Amino acid sequence: MVKIIFIALYANDDGDGGTFALYSLISRYARVALIPNQQAEDDLVSSHRHLSATRRRAQWMKNLLETSKPAKLTLFFLTIFATALAISDCMLTPPISVLSAVNGLRLRAPHLTTDQIVWITVGILILFFAVQHLGTDKIGYTFAPLVVVWLLLIAGIGLYNLIKYDIGTLRAFNPKYIFDYFRRNKKKGWVSLGEILLCFTGTEALFADLGYFSIKSIQLSFSFGLLPSVLLTYIGQAAYLRTHMDMTISNAFFNSIPSTLFWPTFVLALLASVIGSQAMVSCAFATMSHLQTLSCFPRVKILHTSRRYSGQLYIPEVNFFLCVASCIVTISFRTTGFIAKAHEICVALVMVITTLLMTIVMLLVWKVNIWWIAAFFVVFMSTETVYLSAVLYKFTQGPYFPLAMSAVLMVIMIVWHYVHVKRYKYELQHTVSPDEVKHLLERHDLKRVPGLGLFYTELVQGIPPIFPHLIEKIPTVHSVIVFISVKHLPIPHVDVQERFLFRQVEPKESMVFRCVARYGYRDTLEMAGDFVATLVEYLQYYVRDLSLYCTAEPLRTSYPSIRIDSFRWEKKPSGRSGRSGHGHGIHAEEMLTPIQSFSELTMHQVGMSNRLPQFQTAKMNLEEMLRIEEDQKVIQREVDNGVVYILGETEVVAKPHSNLLKKIAVNYIFDFLRKNSRKGEKMLSIPRGQLLKVGITYEI
Repeated sequence: MVKIIFIALYANDDGDGGTFALYSLISRYARVALIPNQQAEDDLVSSHRHLSATRRRAQWMKNLLETSKPAKLTLFFLTIFATALAISDCMLTPPISVLSAVNGLRLRAPHLTTDQIVWITVGILILFFAVQHLGTDKIGYTFAPLVVVWLLLIAGIGLYNLIKYDIGTLRAFNPKYIFDYFRRNKKKGWVSLGEILLCFTGTEALFADLGYFSIKSIQLSFSFGLLPSVLLTYIGQAAYLRTHMDMTISNAFFNSIPSTLFWPTFVLALLASVIGSQAMVSCAFATMSHLQTLSCFPRVKILHTSRRYSGQLYIPEVNFFLCVASCIVTISFRTTGFIAKAHEICVALVMVITTLLMTIVMLLVWKVNIWWIAAFFVVFMSTETVYLSAVLYKFTQGPYFPLAMSAVLMVIMIVWHYVHVKRYKYELQHTVSPDEVKHLLERHDLKRVPGLGLFYTELVQGIPPIFPHLIEKIPTVHSVIVFISVKHLPIPHVDVQERFLFRQVEPKESMVFRCVARYGYRDTLEMAGDFVATLVEYLQYYVRDLSLYCTAEPLRTSYPSIRIDSFRWEKKPSGRSGRSGHGHGIHAEEMLTPIQSFSELTMHQVGMSNRLPQFQTAKMNLEEMLRIEEDQKVIQREVDNGVVYILGETEVVAKPHSNLLKKIAVNYIFDFLRKNSRKGEKMLSIPRGQLLKVGITYEI
């Protein structure tokens, strides 16, 4: 309660929680990403709220994370390990929740066999996953009132049992009994911590599901709703067992219910187990979306089920996988006891990794007093490692399943991300030089055909090597070409006014541009038609601003934050980094907005020239206005002539002399994942009739 509800919830990434959000938050304060596609402009989007001077500890941590490759790899490994464990946990929570509720039937129908209980559970699980396409908000609205009734009911039953059987059970709050328990049970008491751990499972999912709620709502509902109800339930069961020492503990909850309330309680218990499972499934959808946008998992289909609430996701492939896995777990393990043992290690490891990442956040982001950081780390790490040691002691009794499943997921994440990084670095090393681009565009045999060609590439710097490959095979390009890189930043949202960064490619009369379209990991990619309409609108603003403020120094326009210095080929001089590397620029409050007319610009020329003495005042004349208007008309005319989406069909293979492990990872595992993941044109919603694919092979 203290760690998650009152500390960790504040370490959110613009409202998103979980270990992956912690990694994203750290990525905003230190360049820890393994893909070298960071741009100085990204800092303007992601860190505009924290420009104060860093303290020495924060700077030390920042330098360590940015300069040490082992530190980057360790941070990445811990994050994906916790993420894989969380997804594995999502396979275990629905079976154990529903199976424990269905087991209550045996009190009223003792003739039911274990096989029948298992198949009833499987049927409920299939039905549960079948309605996921309706969306989290619809399911939540349906079950939320029932959960409130459920909490009130179990609290009342617990209070009833406490008063009826043994009110002296309240003495257990005396910490003295903790020491007595371990003194009396010794090693058995330590091993039992694994079962005690199950009393507070779910808090890690609560942190990951933060994106669906506000911090205050979680704190209030947890402190005044959930916690008192659960405490009274456990206290009531303990009081009942005090006078029924011969009773089996496995069904203590249903045995302690007054007979007249059994069926209402059973029905509510079943519904509550469903909504508890919903929390984990929602966590899996959100986590998988984050993984995919940061290039850590193969592409899958992501559907947004609510127009009113952002972040309401449904992923058919993940839903099907969780359904099959949950049914297999239920049929294989058959009892809640064995599933619980597998459940324990997921919770314990995620707790420890969360504490480690939280400590980094305290040092790097919050910059709190070192003694508070030390107290947090010592108290929680010492406690959680004791729990973890108890769970690991019973390793052979069941926890191997989530670890094995997590290992498979980690292999997928590591291989996909490794090849993605290597491919990006290969393209970065083989970018086409400005002189070569100019030579290609000025070739006599190069034919320009009507229309707008959108050339998709992952590179945010330079022209990719697939472009000369295309011209060499087919010496034909469109009248207007835009090289587009869809880039996902480690932040939840990027405002549309901050989305596009443009750069014109020389020679200017060739009408070739480069563009980075930036999205947060919770932003939705538009349909192809809507994307092109927005892109062309902002491209025309860029053409206007480029003509107005064409200077020797790079110029940064800012409405809609379309910066002309976004893709400089030239290396920045040494000693200039971060914001200082931009040179002088025009900021948001000093720039034209698209709705301003040229006459309004002329009226404000004097004021702008006073604030910007380093720039020559724009001299607006009729000829200049007509030239700008003509360029904009050319772009619009080519759009009307037709848009063609050009995608690189890149095949990646290991070099002939690579080691065996690399060949297996690249040539077999990655190739299998690539062929069985969603294609790029589907992710970008590109119409088949307007798609052109260009094949090329990279050796990495």
